[in-house]
Amino acid sequence: MRVTFWGVRGSYPVPGPDTVQFGGNTPCVEIEVNGHTIILDAGTGIVRLGNDLLRRAKERGGPVRATLLFSHMHHDHTQGFPFFTPAYVGTSILNIFGPRVFERDLEETLAHSMLPPSFPISLGEMNSLKFMRNMTETDILLFDPNQDTVTVKNFYHDQIDDDPDVVQIRAMRSYAHPEGVFIYRVQWQGKSVVYATDTEGYVNTDQRLAAFANQTDLLIHDAQYSEAHYLGHSGFNATQGWGHSTPQMACAVAKAAQAKQLVLFHHEPRYSDAMIHELEQAAQAIFANTTAAYEGLSIEI
Repeated sequence: MRVTFWGVRGSYPVPGPDTVQFGGNTPCVEIEVNGHTIILDAGTGIVRLGNDLLRRAKERGGPVRATLLFSHMHHDHTQGFPFFTPAYVGTSILNIFGPRVFERDLEETLAHSMLPPSFPISLGEMNSLKFMRNMTETDILLFDPNQDTVTVKNFYHDQIDDDPDVVQIRAMRSYAHPEGVFIYRVQWQGKSVVYATDTEGYVNTDQRLAAFANQTDLLIHDAQYSEAHYLGHSGFNATQGWGHSTPQMACAVAKAAQAKQLVLFHHEPRYSDAMIHELEQAAQAIFANTTAAYEGLSIEI
């Protein structure tokens, strides 16, 4: 498995000289595993990823095939999708999963975000072949190495093949963010990656998340705010209850889950590279194998 970070900021993109080291694009993470391309969220980082996917497809002489998973439908996690070039190419095949919002299906929510006057091209005018489905906690996605399709099964009621060569994705719905958010676990051949963006810590740690991420090889965890910011010190308004964590909260989950590596994610857009580096160092004093996500970071598992 190769995990590549294309966008690591939260809330809104922030290009400029103070964000060169870690990057200013909003959330997008790519996982390449066993011949499959899995994309986590469609913030502005997906724009560059889309161009790179087209380049790779041209080099190998085939179409873009990818699975896109939305953690939730807030703007910073969807704003890059209208500029995702493969979605306009007729040969592209996209499997798209995400949550229902206020009883509105994923496809309806995504289409609504592209309606005029917000955007001049509708979802239906994107020429790619798109398979869209609501995701639930009981779903498990199976990626057979010999097929391009994604099989959806019910974790509790269907027979699940335990073949280690089949990539599996499970979801946990967290309520530690306004309107809820899906946390994803991607696993293959005994290795796993857990993507836990837009979540906030609890007293004595988020035990549900720690169990879901148990012994994962890589935990990608929201760490938007410093402790001082979270508590309303140092000139910032308090952000308790906003659905985002501190690096200390992320470290607590990593320890409880016995994760092998922690990546801090969804950086506060007002923080400079120097501030994020300080947060990274503070986290490393708690959980040694910690890295602050930056655009271009690639981790092989």
